[in-house]
Amino acid sequence: MADPTGPDQAHMARAVELAALGRGTTSPNPVVGCVITSASGEVVGEGYHAYAGGPHAEIAALSQAGELARGGTAYVTLEPCDHTGRTGPCSEALLAAGVARVVHAVADPNPRAGGGADRLRAHGVTVEQGLLAERAEAVNIEWLTSVRLGRPYVTWKFAATLDGRSAAADGSSQWITSAEARADVHRLRAEADAIVAGIGTILADDPRLTARPTLDLTADRAPEGAPGPGKRLLRVVVDADGRTPPTARVLDGQAPTLVAVADDADARPDADLVRLPRTEHGLDLRALLKELAGRGVVSVFLEGGATLAGSFLRDGLIDRVVAYLAPAFLGEGRAAVGPAGVGTIAGIHRWHYQDIRLIGPDLRIIAHPLEMKER
Repeated sequence: MADPTGPDQAHMARAVELAALGRGTTSPNPVVGCVITSASGEVVGEGYHAYAGGPHAEIAALSQAGELARGGTAYVTLEPCDHTGRTGPCSEALLAAGVARVVHAVADPNPRAGGGADRLRAHGVTVEQGLLAERAEAVNIEWLTSVRLGRPYVTWKFAATLDGRSAAADGSSQWITSAEARADVHRLRAEADAIVAGIGTILADDPRLTARPTLDLTADRAPEGAPGPGKRLLRVVVDADGRTPPTARVLDGQAPTLVAVADDADARPDADLVRLPRTEHGLDLRALLKELAGRGVVSVFLEGGATLAGSFLRDGLIDRVVAYLAPAFLGEGRAAVGPAGVGTIAGIHRWHYQDIRLIGPDLRIIAHPLEMKER
């Protein structure tokens, strides 16, 4: 049985570190790390899933280990897959290499790919699950959420003053936070598959909704032979009435753009359109996320404005908040979030802090819902 305090834990911890190297480059596949030890317990192979369509973590680690994997142990953050997609089953590769023991942190919830553990056991391999599961879940939370809930993982980012204002009374907002905070935002954007903004933000700020190329994770991390210089984020505008102007920078062609309009809208935007049902609060956001999931979007980065953020919050569709708070006060101006379906303190949306740190002069707070409910 896996030792939660000895070498087993150390090897799985390293596998989690390796998995994190694939963040932002593997979608729509999971991030996975693998460490292989020999029969005598020495590390002989390491690998991670670096880009979609590339070798899986187990294959990369087995390639390093060679014959030294025979009789050894594979530590994997996610259950080895048991299906043939763009690559073959990792379960078969582990069997062919003669691995005697497999320790995986998290079971694969994908019914198409799962079953690797059962196949390995059926061929006499010792299989154990659950070591450092919480850490392995955290590094792969976007993909796990998308598979389990059938919708992308949603991160809401906002910047505000200490009194919760995201813009001054005249609408100006550039810049409330520092250059360091803005650089951090671009890093997080580059990890996502899609950036979502409301029409209010498009009309007020005319953003491009792109990540700076110098921070593109694919360019930094993908190995030789990986496709392209980096992925292009999908830009999504939530625009119920089709008011996106043809001159909007979000339509500049630098990245693909999807404009979501109501099914009864007289839409004018010269863009890829998706028509969605109206609700009493605007567009059906669950239908939007379902559409994005169908396009292979695993993670969404929700940016401005307050009305759209309030609607996502009301519908329980935000999985993570990243808030940048500047040490400043405005006293009046635009609030960071609009109505979120809370009429009394009993209906308050409770969250818990995951991380609090200074980014330049600003405070960055990362929080998650206190209760992760089925959504």
